[in-house]
Amino acid sequence: MPDFAFVKATLPRTGVLVLPLPEGGLGGLAAEADALTGGALTRALEAAGFKGRKGQQANLYGLAPYSRILALGLGTVTEEAAEAAGGTAAAALATEREATILADGLPAAAAARLALGAKLRAWRFDRYRTTETAEDKPKLERLSIATAEATAAKQAFAPLSAVAEGVFLTRDLVSEPPNILHPISFAERCRELEKLGIEVEVLGLKELRKLNFGAMIGVAQGSQHEPRLVVMQWKGAPKARKGGVAKPICFLGKGVTFDTGGISIKPAGGMEDMKWDMAGAGAVVGAMAALAGRRARADVIGLVGLVENMPSGTAQRPGDVVTTHSGQTVEVINTDAEGRLVLADMLSYAQGRFSPRCMIDLATLTGAIIVALGHEHAGLFSNDEDLASRLQAAGASVGEKLWRMPLGDAYDKQIKSDIADMKNVGGRPGGAITAAQFLQRFVDSKVAPMPWAHLDIAGTAWSSKDQPTIPKGATAFGVRLLDRLVAEMAEG
Repeated sequence: MPDFAFVKATLPRTGVLVLPLPEGGLGGLAAEADALTGGALTRALEAAGFKGRKGQQANLYGLAPYSRILALGLGTVTEEAAEAAGGTAAAALATEREATILADGLPAAAAARLALGAKLRAWRFDRYRTTETAEDKPKLERLSIATAEATAAKQAFAPLSAVAEGVFLTRDLVSEPPNILHPISFAERCRELEKLGIEVEVLGLKELRKLNFGAMIGVAQGSQHEPRLVVMQWKGAPKARKGGVAKPICFLGKGVTFDTGGISIKPAGGMEDMKWDMAGAGAVVGAMAALAGRRARADVIGLVGLVENMPSGTAQRPGDVVTTHSGQTVEVINTDAEGRLVLADMLSYAQGRFSPRCMIDLATLTGAIIVALGHEHAGLFSNDEDLASRLQAAGASVGEKLWRMPLGDAYDKQIKSDIADMKNVGGRPGGAITAAQFLQRFVDSKVAPMPWAHLDIAGTAWSSKDQPTIPKGATAFGVRLLDRLVAEMAEG
């Protein structure tokens, strides 16, 4: 990971330059660099067909006195465009030791976003690479951002950098192999958040039995690794605002550290991907770290339910009936529909213990959401219009897009059981919707509906290709979205 420095807006006379350029030609320090090259920069950009359109890139060599000039198109200058340019720069500069980004024509916020994009893209998960040579590793050690508002940009970058650290924590967790990250070791990693000021409580099998977490325990009973429920509390709201009135926002994450499907076992092909069936829990942990890292002025609860879904002589069977924390009973038709069972106990527990302002759960819950939305949007289900709107706006502002999906009585009828209060699957039609309907049954509506949203992130938790700010692999989808939601809902 390179060091990032915001420096005075002056033109370096040698080295590697990065020019984030809007449409409309060169200006400021970029124009000075062009003059220093005797106009060769302008001629080279024209020859390359570079117009400054968003996503354009031109690598230019031999323009003395610079060893390399990297031009990046911004199109219209936005924070999202700046992030993308920063990420593209970090990837393109992997073979360089240091470089300077000329950001003198950009406001401080955009300069900070350039650095954020570069930091997000520079992340690597390489702890298990033992034969990688020095030549194979990225060499970038320092990235300087030359800006007329260096102090303001540095101040704007500080909280963004803390959020990036939360993203990295999630990416690391989701990338870990399942023999390393299981419910017990995952819970221990959550304890490390205590150094950020987060209160961490870990409940084991004994405590879960006392709480009647029958659904969650049923999922875990086929594994040698016992389940864990981790409760994280960040108490950052100013004391003057508390007064017994402010209620916490509550995040809940599905944490199936490996999902074989249980007795309803999955096909062998691609099963290795099921190590990231805990991406919802990973996002909650990363979001809590981000909030604490930037000292968010809000009270937030994070819960993660950690289980491993394995087939064995003690595994849950199709046809079993379990009793949930809420007292409702569930007929288990398919043991591969396990994430909703974990969340069911968590949802009712969170309401009873914390009486939160709202609850948002994140889960790689269904393949059906991928059929519906591909890998571009996560599915959003909610019983509250205001919460749904806030989530969509927060997601759009950080590039984590949500698409609102329906809920309704007709779908709810699909999970009617002949022998229990409900069954855990409702057939293939509308599979992502009936999964959400199942979860909604554990959201209290006796007096007034608890504002709740379910984010099905199965299609967005992992990327099969590099993106401007996301290397191939774990995306940490949800961390920045939740952080922005807290900023807008509780700190604004």
